[in-house]
Amino acid sequence: MRAPVDVASRVSPELSELIEKMANDPDREDPPTLGDVSAALKHKADAAHVASLHPQDRTSIVVELDELVEEFGAEAPAIDFVAVKASEGLSRVIEAAMDDVSLPEEPTLGRVREAMVSGLTARLVGEGTMDPDEDATLLEEIDELIRHYGEDAVAEDFIRFE
Repeated sequence: MRAPVDVASRVSPELSELIEKMANDPDREDPPTLGDVSAALKHKADAAHVASLHPQDRTSIVVELDELVEEFGAEAPAIDFVAVKASEGLSRVIEAAMDDVSLPEEPTLGRVREAMVSGLTARLVGEGTMDPDEDATLLEEIDELIRHYGEDAVAEDFIRFE
């Protein structure tokens, strides 16, 4: 069963980070499932990351993962539970788009892309908020988000707060 797109918003940042780390492991042959993540966590296969967690957080992640396995099954693709966030640069662009009175109050990814192409990124470069070299990279990044989530996805949901 494929998890709904918004399920990642229910996953804690710690668990999302752990899943993403496993999914990006170049030594893995197959993408991890929730069952794989659960087994790795319980057997401390990812000992460095797990050891860095407070004992209470470690327990919370195990409980959280058990609940996800119970709800979605052990064979559910773990990558569906990684919270996707925009880069710092794209987050600045999205915030600027949200402040732009010519755009709707909650602009979508598609509207932010249109604004970028129509001069939003050029304005941010001129203000010194963005590096001129970021423009092409940010367009590629937003195009990838649009391919994955659709142009009607609310852009604010992808802002990275750090």
